[in-house]
Amino acid sequence: QVQLVESGGGLVQPGGSLRLSCAASGSIFSIYAMGWYRQAPGKQRELVATITSGGSTNYADSVKGRFTISRDKAKKTVYLQMNSLKPEDTAVYYCHCGAVVAGSRVPSDSWGQGTQVTISS
Repeated sequence: QVQLVESGGGLVQPGGSLRLSCAASGSIFSIYAMGWYRQAPGKQRELVATITSGGSTNYADSVKGRFTISRDKAKKTVYLQMNSLKPEDTAVYYCHCGAVVAGSRVPSDSWGQGTQVTISS
């Protein structure tokens, strides 16, 4: 199984910055992608940004130019640097990890518990 521990959420004023971190642990054979999703009240969970094992990144249009996803492969950790934050960025942010667990040949998806990000003056 894969465990994901997120950190870095909080309350910040519009225009401010936050950095989210997510560390994966467990019996991981290989990670093929990690990323961040978010869910605002009354809305469906949506993709924010992902990064593959090869370093390819993908961003939601709404965050392009403001958010940057990065990773430390050795630490099995993914980061999300969020700049120029807007009230509409307010949501619970969830870390996602796609990995093959040791002893399995089938990739699986794991999710973090979520971290609240609130943008308000």
